[in-house]
Formats: sequence, structure tokens, C-alpha cells
Amino acid sequence: MNMNNFLSFEIHGGHDHGGGVADSVGGLLAFIEGLVGKSPHDAFATVLPGISSMANVHPLLVHFPIAFFTFFVLIEIFAAVFKKADWRVFSGYLLYLGTFCVIFTVIAGFIAADTVPHGHEVHDIMENHEHIGISILILSLLLSAWRVISKSMHGAAHVLFLGLAGLLLGLVVLGADLGGVMVYKYGVAVQAVPVPEGGFMHEHGNSE
Repeated sequence: MNMNNFLSFEIHGGHDHGGGVADSVGGLLAFIEGLVGKSPHDAFATVLPGISSMANVHPLLVHFPIAFFTFFVLIEIFAAVFKKADWRVFSGYLLYLGTFCVIFTVIAGFIAADTVPHGHEVHDIMENHEHIGISILILSLLLSAWRVISKSMHGAAHVLFLGLAGLLLGLVVLGADLGGVMVYKYGVAVQAVPVPEGGFMHEHGNSE
């Protein structure tokens, strides 16, 4: 079989794996055609069912400041250890992005606290989570303002800045941990589906 016949065989779906490129393209076109006939709300729910089922966007937004602040601190430490001034410029942008994102994350968190039903055992955890979120916002604003005002830091000022950056990352970890407790232990804002007996368990290794 030459290459032309092989490609034709693949495109028209004759391979052992079934489908082929033609069926894949056809499925994509059918999916797009189905979206055209839906309302904007239903189309959004079809494309992004996870986001559309959220009671609040706080769980979605919170990932951005966590990522930005984590890489900001790591790169800031790397730049200090290896004396890379250019890396400090890059870490500054990460700090600004994290600060921008955490503003909306905290606002969404306040809305979630007032709209999401929760029991008494969760209320104290949620209050602590809120306080940590506010502390992260204030500290990130402080560090951002400091970075804008003072482009270069040396000596004790730089050590203090790194210490506050480490504190920021520690608060991020604590806040994320409390958020995980509320969701995974107490099921806050989660519509749990009962797992039937004999449900799937993904095991790894050589077990049959």
C-alpha cells in the first residue's frame, strides 16, 4: 500500500481504531452546529459545564492569585540568590498580576460567603478564610506599591521585602488549605452525587 492509499484509508475512517479524521471533523462540525441552535446560556453550559454549574466564581478566580504569587516568590528568591536583576523585573509583573486578580477574588469571596449555605461547623473556618484573604490583599498591595516606588532594593530593605514575600506565600497556602477543608471535607457549594456501590476506583500498577 503506497502513502496515498494509506492516507485515503485513514481519512475515510477505515483504520482499526475506527473513526478516522473524517469522523473527527464531522463530530466537531456537528457539535458546532448543535451550539448554533442553542440559547447563549445553554451554549455556554454545553461548552463549560463546570463553570456554568458554579454557585459563585470564587473557586475559579482563586487559582490565578495562587499561581501568580507562588511563582513571584520563587523567582524573587532565585533572582536574589543568583543576583539576576532581570528576573526581579519579571517577578514584579507576576506580583502585579497576582494583586490585580486577588482584588476580584476577595470580592467574589465576600459574595460567596453571603450567598452559599453553610453550617455552624463551617462558619468559623469561613471567617478565618476571609481574614486570610483580606490579609493577602493588603500585603500584596503593600508589596506592589513598594516595588513600584523602589525599583532597586539592597541590604536590609531587600531582606525585609523577601521576608514579606515569604509571608505572602505562607498566607496563600493557609488560605488554600482552609478553602480545601470547606470544599472537600464539608462540601460547601458542592452538589454531591452519591457514589453507587461498586463504583469505579482507578488503580495503578500491575494489578489486574
